[in-house]
Amino acid sequence: MSAVGYAAVAGQVLAVGAGAPLLTGWMRQVRARMEGRAGAGVLQPWRDLRKLLRKEPITPVGTGPAFRAAPAVLVATTVVAAALVPLLATATPVSGHADLIVVVALIALGTLALALAGLDTGTAFGGMGASREMTVAALVEPTILLSVFALSIPAGTTNIPAIVFGAAHDPARLTSPVSLLATAALAVAVLAETGRIPVDNPSTHLELTMIHEAMVLEYAGPDLALVELGAQMRLTLLLGLLSSLFVPWGIATSTSWAALAVALMLFAVKAAALGAVLAAAEVFWAKVRLFRVPELLAGSFLLALLAVAASYFLNGAP
Repeated sequence: MSAVGYAAVAGQVLAVGAGAPLLTGWMRQVRARMEGRAGAGVLQPWRDLRKLLRKEPITPVGTGPAFRAAPAVLVATTVVAAALVPLLATATPVSGHADLIVVVALIALGTLALALAGLDTGTAFGGMGASREMTVAALVEPTILLSVFALSIPAGTTNIPAIVFGAAHDPARLTSPVSLLATAALAVAVLAETGRIPVDNPSTHLELTMIHEAMVLEYAGPDLALVELGAQMRLTLLLGLLSSLFVPWGIATSTSWAALAVALMLFAVKAAALGAVLAAAEVFWAKVRLFRVPELLAGSFLLALLAVAASYFLNGAP
């Protein structure tokens, strides 16, 4: 594998790691402007992380290894997934290992680590948040699997770089009913997985509605910084996966430095555009009641199932 492939892997990890706080700041700024506020600025998430890193780490009495290891596991699994998912290039040294099931398992592992940390605290909020998170995850992870699997049937493989490579060279796939159904299902799954409105509100601390925040209330200092960074990286990664699967143009399919540079710039543009659309939509959306969340996620699962069935028959599967 050439040096371009290794540079693409490093670029993907750096783009997700360093760009995640900027994307979060950009989304907050877009939302603030639409609500008539000045906003704190695009760099505010970086300033928040720097402030948290300077604070003293505090571990609640009675917590075990699950609580202490969860922040590192969350960030580590996201970094590995960012290296595997073709955000900048399809031909990398690890592209052969970027299987759909592996990537979804890495995302689920980070979710499980946070849920165990919430239970490890022994608090009512931690247990409540962990219970709600696993309920959401039980519907989200199958939806992500089926959405991408619907696109893998015409490609003949569950390898994500191969799926993206085929879609980039066959634009007709992206306008088919299968692609539209899979896009809708995956978009709802991304909202739920990242704890965005209408499933969850990342800016609330109201105990009756918290899901993600309830699991991390006991964290402070550098541990909280890792949790916040991990959540921001997961949002960037999943938006990047969404853009790679359904808007694959610009991703480098050859070992060229120029193509890699163009791919990096276009990735930033696509992530910023998706983030702006999501932030603008959240201004007009309201969070649904907790008991309505399973209905919403079941609907997205049904869309993904329909996408798989349509792809199965349209591609002449026996």
